[in-house]
Amino acid sequence: MELTDELPPTEDSRLTPLFYVFVAVPTVLGVAHHVDHVVRGNHVGWPITPEVNAFTFSLSIYPLLALSLYLSWSRRVDARYWAGFFAASAAMLAYFHVSPWAIEPPRDVMVPYENPLLGYLAFAIVLALIGSVVLGSLYGAVLWYRGES
Repeated sequence: MELTDELPPTEDSRLTPLFYVFVAVPTVLGVAHHVDHVVRGNHVGWPITPEVNAFTFSLSIYPLLALSLYLSWSRRVDARYWAGFFAASAAMLAYFHVSPWAIEPPRDVMVPYENPLLGYLAFAIVLALIGSVVLGSLYGAVLWYRGES
């Protein structure tokens, strides 16, 4: 059984070229944030260290993005899917980084750097990542609502 047998094409699932900017920006910011984890050396897990932790599971976003892009290009998902995907991603990012129950609160991002400006830059990347995912979700919701996806 092939994946294409399970998910029939949507009637019109073309996403606007601008929408792919809303996918690319958080992807680049996510890579920057994962690199930042490694540079500052905290909250790092497998494959960098033997420990499996939240860092390890957060790397699953890249294969999920690749699969989601494939499903979009093959017209299996549309803006409704992406609005939900981004909303769930935003919720997780906010929970893990800025909520009262954060696993990696702002101080864990900023304090490891000797130069405070680098710490603030690292945290600005986290905030930009959360903001870009929220905007992607909103843009996906607008496309879905308008029926333009």
